[in-house]
Amino acid sequence: MIRMLLRVLGPEYARAMRRTVALMTVTAIAEGLSYALLVPVLRALFGSTPEDAVPWLIGFGAAVAVCAVLRYMSELSGFRVGTTLLRGMYYRLGEHLARLPIGWYGGDRVGEVSVMASRGLLQAMSVAAHLLGPFVSAMVTPLTIVAVMIAFNWQLGLAALAAAPIVAVIQAWTARSIAATDAGRHERDKEASGRVIEYLQAQPVLRVGGRTGERFTSLDDSLREVQRATRRTVLSALPGIVGMTLTVQAAFTALLVLGAYLVLGGTVGAAEILTILVLAARCADPLLSLSEMGGKLRAARAQLARLDTVLRTEPLPEPGEPVQPQRHDLEFDSVTFRHGDRTVLDDLSLTVPEGQRLAVVGPSGAGKSTLLQVLARFFDVDAGAVRIGGVDVREISTRVLMQRIAIVFQDVYLFDGTIEENVRLGRPDAGEAEVRAAATAARLDEVIERLPGGWAANVGEGGALLSGGERQRVAIARALLKDAPIVLLDEVTSALDPLNEAAVHEGIERLMAGRTVVMVTHRMRTVRSADRVVFLDGGRIVEEGSHDELLRRGGRYADFWTISMAPVTSE
Repeated sequence: MIRMLLRVLGPEYARAMRRTVALMTVTAIAEGLSYALLVPVLRALFGSTPEDAVPWLIGFGAAVAVCAVLRYMSELSGFRVGTTLLRGMYYRLGEHLARLPIGWYGGDRVGEVSVMASRGLLQAMSVAAHLLGPFVSAMVTPLTIVAVMIAFNWQLGLAALAAAPIVAVIQAWTARSIAATDAGRHERDKEASGRVIEYLQAQPVLRVGGRTGERFTSLDDSLREVQRATRRTVLSALPGIVGMTLTVQAAFTALLVLGAYLVLGGTVGAAEILTILVLAARCADPLLSLSEMGGKLRAARAQLARLDTVLRTEPLPEPGEPVQPQRHDLEFDSVTFRHGDRTVLDDLSLTVPEGQRLAVVGPSGAGKSTLLQVLARFFDVDAGAVRIGGVDVREISTRVLMQRIAIVFQDVYLFDGTIEENVRLGRPDAGEAEVRAAATAARLDEVIERLPGGWAANVGEGGALLSGGERQRVAIARALLKDAPIVLLDEVTSALDPLNEAAVHEGIERLMAGRTVVMVTHRMRTVRSADRVVFLDGGRIVEEGSHDELLRRGGRYADFWTISMAPVTSE
């Protein structure tokens, strides 16, 4: 487990962890050796001159004091390293998650990452602060004491040592039995976390449906499964705990019987046997605690293994010799992209000259949003190439690529902070006048004027305190402030009311001016402003041309246009 912990920590923190483990090991050995002084102490006390025990008692007291100092230093080191590692691992995990391809965040990853970033990471990093010291002591101190016992009486020492393989077998067997149930419990924990998030997000739907007084069945089922999985984990650990207790008690009983036999045979004296039994009893305590610590360590190890799996997930590779594009025209050259067993983009080729606007339309699931994502290199394509200014995006560093692209999505996420902080994400070093100008161009100034806090108004988590149109204006102001030469728009106005749509559309027009634009949209008002339109279906380009050309052809695009422009009637 320590090797896995060091691998998870990485070279930045591994050295401090090694020093802490070394100090804990030295402390455990010192504690074991200090008990060797009990032999001359008890020998003198049970001998004809008990006063001879005084120097040995002083030495034993000094040894205990040294061990206490070492224990304090090792525990303090473990706690400091643990808190440092916890803070550092949050940063490391966050930075790694930010570099993973967007495709990794699918399925139930939200629940998995939620568990890992909260309880999982805390449990894994608590090893150094709370578990590692007692564990090293429980392993090393008994072995040191057994070595001391062998030095004084090899028969009793070897008898004590014979219990070690049995203890190891029980520990391994318990670990295997718990591992199977622990994996199931983790899956239930992950599912329950996802259901809790779903329950919170579904509150508007549940309340509209009049289900405010009812329990959320899927959440209740998930929590019951967590309870059952936890019970199975506890029950699977019980045989190991009982087996460890019986083994330690049996070994101590065997030493007692063997010691009595040796005393009666005159091989050793009563003082030596008493000392050996005291040492054996001192071995028993940490071995019995090993069962309890073993469960906590196995749980921590399972979390470490999951954390290790995430950290070893390769991000998209960075180019060894990055190239900076000098132009900003776009090209999709025979691009194929698969998601699982599904081909989302199928041998797709198209170009967008620099400074022109391309509108992408088509039915849901046609691959429109994926087209934007492979251009921004959220994914790497399976075949073909995506180029900016003639340079494959895989040959452009992520930092440079993101500097060249501004993206506005349909679902805008705002960080819990002020409006100004969210706008400044586009370019943190921008001057105040530039931020204000971007807000005015996006018509965000209208929103700021009516909010009680103005620029300092808090938007809430995810922008929950703003309406959809207001969030879009923040996103457009952020993109305008970034001033990137390439703009990607994904259904920006599809869910807005007419007033907000008009304001957002005006901001988008200013954002698109003079830039290379690819926009996914169903709004025909936006399509008309495009230089070229492609109709996508099944990951392939079915039709392409200008808006007027495609209408004259009377094909799929014309049908799409007719349906979208048809008035809504009600009976």
